[in-house]
Amino acid sequence: MLPRETIAIASIPGGETLTLVSHGRDFAVMLGRDELMGTRMQFSEEQLAVLTLERISAKRPRLLIGGYGLGFTFRAALARLPEGGSVTVAEVVPEILDWAQGPLAHLTGDTLGDPRGEVIVADVAALIDDAIDGTTARYDAILLDVDNGPDGIVRDANGRLYTRTGLARARDALNPGGVLAVWSAAPDPAFARRLRETGMAVEERTVRARPNNKGPRHTIWFAEKR
Repeated sequence: MLPRETIAIASIPGGETLTLVSHGRDFAVMLGRDELMGTRMQFSEEQLAVLTLERISAKRPRLLIGGYGLGFTFRAALARLPEGGSVTVAEVVPEILDWAQGPLAHLTGDTLGDPRGEVIVADVAALIDDAIDGTTARYDAILLDVDNGPDGIVRDANGRLYTRTGLARARDALNPGGVLAVWSAAPDPAFARRLRETGMAVEERTVRARPNNKGPRHTIWFAEKR
């Protein structure tokens, strides 16, 4: 049995430590003993982008993704982005981008050089605030995958994203018809209720972690601004 090998370690601002490990040809990002993401189960993270783009009608959509991770959602969004669209990614751990250009360069390819995309070392909540305040244009979709669900497990500050106030601010940062999409490793009825209380039209989808309809069942909520 192949052992796991530690490749790199990074500190989360205001949080714990992330560890990039390899296991044969596979890679995973660990938070303590918990696997946050890995190359063996990427399908639901790709579907976060694919299913969101299917739900928005803007001709030149402007997307904001919270969390780069292993880049699966970002790459899937760029692959299906309509002409004239753009994708901004907010990532709070700068070492994640070093990994993307180092030991994970075979996954990244030329994604980080795509002129339609931009990865910013920033808190996604700050970019949401900028859109509300008029510092930047509003978004046609906001995709959140900064934790393993609607709870600030990676760092405490993320918890505000999933409160009634945080969800209302995400709604206000969207253009009419825009979509807030939130990925989770498991269902969360209390969060689903809070999301509906924003007045948006909410759909909850279950997506397998692997494209062969195998692996864990993950949850994605899609909330459309009426």
